[in-house]
Amino acid sequence: MLRRSLLAAPLLTPFAAAAQERFPSRPVRLVIPVAVAGVTDIVGRILAEGMAAILGRPVVAENIPGAGSTVGAAAFQRSPADGYTLFIATNNHAVMKAIYPQIPFDPVADFIPLALVARQPFVLAVHPAVPARDVPELLAWLKAEGEKANYGAANPGGSNHMAGEQFRQRAGVTFTIVPYRAAAASVQDLVAGRVQLTIDSPTMLLPLIRDGRVRGLAVSTESASALVPGLPSLAEAGIAGYDMTVYQILFARPGTPPEVMATLQDAARQAIAEPSFAQRLAGVGCEPWPDSSPKAASALLAADIARMAPVVSAMKLTPG
Repeated sequence: MLRRSLLAAPLLTPFAAAAQERFPSRPVRLVIPVAVAGVTDIVGRILAEGMAAILGRPVVAENIPGAGSTVGAAAFQRSPADGYTLFIATNNHAVMKAIYPQIPFDPVADFIPLALVARQPFVLAVHPAVPARDVPELLAWLKAEGEKANYGAANPGGSNHMAGEQFRQRAGVTFTIVPYRAAAASVQDLVAGRVQLTIDSPTMLLPLIRDGRVRGLAVSTESASALVPGLPSLAEAGIAGYDMTVYQILFARPGTPPEVMATLQDAARQAIAEPSFAQRLAGVGCEPWPDSSPKAASALLAADIARMAPVVSAMKLTPG
């Protein structure tokens, strides 16, 4: 009997070790599908640090930008469904399939929300040479200029691109949308006067507004925001129904083991609830959502897909 037990022991040891291994046993990767220094990149890195402290393992941010976040999303989809690769998305997730119908994944079915992370208003800003001190004056100028006026935007489907499309459609004005590989580059050209307006993150625009290098006219949210004091909302300024609240959602792959999902959800919830998280977000013009739950994230994404569908349809965009 003793000899038989000794022979059996080596066969049982690997299985026992596997059963006892706790998640995570190695670093977790966070795919950020936008360029470095954009608001989603900053929010993702703040979240990664908070989750790493709770999980006891590094959460390593990796930027994989391109094609309205679809390049990063595809890299995420190629990863194993084991919880070791996460994905943080912004508003372009809601229009991804409509703008790039050829992508081989579904923005809802192939992404499982872990948390609703942060939100912020965008800011409508113009170059100081534009003769407009408020939104009505800007609309009058745009109607006179037409396609000679240039709007700086990231590639199709990016948050500031969709903000511009909504503005153009709801205000009934015409301007040329100039695409850039990253929003930061469009803001640089706004300062230089090569584009005349954009709607983008206060993270990038507020320092420029304070320095007088660009002029802020309104915020993109449905009502005025304490995050950007002193500016009316576009809706309040006369563009009825305009709302572009920028958000970030954290996702895992479908098929991730339930116990791993629970660990990740709890780590995200704890990180977002930390007072230091809200403080750091405020430093970049963002705030946590009152409800960060996976259920709230799913509801927001579904509502945004439905809300943005007519905007995308009116664009008559042919993907490259």
